[in-house]
Amino acid sequence: MIQINYNPDVLSCLANLSNDEVFTPPNLANKILDLLPKKIWSNKDAKFLDPVSKSGIFLREIAKRLMVGLEKQIPDKQERINHIFGNQLYGIAITELTSLLSRRSVYCSKTANSKYSICDVFNNDSGNIIFNSTSHTWQKDKCSFCGASQKEHGRDDSLETHAYQFIHTDQPEKIFQNMKFDVIVGNPPYQLNDGGGMGTSATPIYQKFVQQAKKMNPRYLSMIIPSRWFAGGKGLDEFRDEMLNDKRLVKIVDYFDSTECFPGVDISGGVCYFLWGKELNGDCEVVSIQKEKKSIMVRPLLEKSSNTFIRFNEAIPILRKIQSFNEKNILDIISSRKPFGFDGAIKGKETSFNNSVKLYSYPKDGYIDRSQIIQNVDWVDEYKVFIAKAYGERGSFPYRVIGKPFLGEKNTCCSETYLVVGPFATKKKAENVISYINTTFFRFLVLQKKNTQNAAKGVYSFVPIQKFDEPWTDEKLFKKYGLTSEEIAFIESMVRQMETNNE
Repeated sequence: MIQINYNPDVLSCLANLSNDEVFTPPNLANKILDLLPKKIWSNKDAKFLDPVSKSGIFLREIAKRLMVGLEKQIPDKQERINHIFGNQLYGIAITELTSLLSRRSVYCSKTANSKYSICDVFNNDSGNIIFNSTSHTWQKDKCSFCGASQKEHGRDDSLETHAYQFIHTDQPEKIFQNMKFDVIVGNPPYQLNDGGGMGTSATPIYQKFVQQAKKMNPRYLSMIIPSRWFAGGKGLDEFRDEMLNDKRLVKIVDYFDSTECFPGVDISGGVCYFLWGKELNGDCEVVSIQKEKKSIMVRPLLEKSSNTFIRFNEAIPILRKIQSFNEKNILDIISSRKPFGFDGAIKGKETSFNNSVKLYSYPKDGYIDRSQIIQNVDWVDEYKVFIAKAYGERGSFPYRVIGKPFLGEKNTCCSETYLVVGPFATKKKAENVISYINTTFFRFLVLQKKNTQNAAKGVYSFVPIQKFDEPWTDEKLFKKYGLTSEEIAFIESMVRQMETNNE
């Protein structure tokens, strides 16, 4: 029997720092580098920067490609190594520990000038992979650069403060003495705890690394980041608008399920990586990947009358057909957050009493006095539909997308746990609305805007309103909008039938 000695790549075995600071597997790093033009690997003057180095994987894989691409120009191996590592590769580590790890991966030594380093041109420990401890700049209890909460991140200097050097400056170009970089590539930290939500709330931060990299005006920029920016939201609206209106963004590879990129790491809304080039211009090549199914389409990043990126290429012709009817969307009959003015802390009594109103809330329903209702009091005595404002599911593809709607009888209200659809004068109309919400058609349209667990009012903006004198089924809707068998099959592959029980 032939024995094969296999040495696994240690960088593919690393545990992640957290779901916010995720190590990049080698195979993924190479997929991202594949976006760059091949000629870059034979350019001995090209300079590469990873401004958020954790394991050094991007710099290591770039070095491998340059070693092959520059072999004819610099035949001597050691001379070629010295040139590549000394003049072409640069990194900014996110912590002191990752600086050591990155140097070990790239130079084969945690100190660049040791006898074990494969490059012998450095006269300092850091080489071109630096780490400088940086402080937040506090203004009104928030960092003026990254928005970090002073309460959460104003720590002793001996502790990690997440004050990342690359984004805590107005002049990132000064970090490497005004050096011009051809390529900036990396996997930035994704979010910071902002002190809200009983310590569980977080503010996205990855967009700041992308914006900072653009300030340095590289020829090419490529990063892997969470996909939730497609729909905007907390801290991301400006970034979304900037990205979706940028014709230099010419390729996006989008994974609906983050575990297909980062095994074992569940990032709500999925992840994507992109190619941006300062001399590029045009429509974007969108590669959508869902459960190893891949679709590719060159298209504008923004569809007509939309401020949201449509993730799935197959959804584009479906949406265009629906929008050709020029119908109003359903937003006019969907409430905003806190439809009756109550937050989630409201608690009702266990049994009804004189002048009481049934309160639907989480984790427990109850009864409150009618006089407690702050707004939309007139809705209480009408029929309506309640639907959860947040609904998350993992590992249950195809998706249900939103929670199961239920009838709001007269003399009912709810906390911010639910949104209200309606109100309606008759019970029959409310039931017909429920039949519409339960269709795969309805929930497929919601899926186009719902990138996270949150299902606030805005995720329903692609859904057209119907006449609710009659109940609705998928068959009636598919026929009305002239959907093909292929389009119907795609909808049904993405969205599962709503259960008919009271689950």
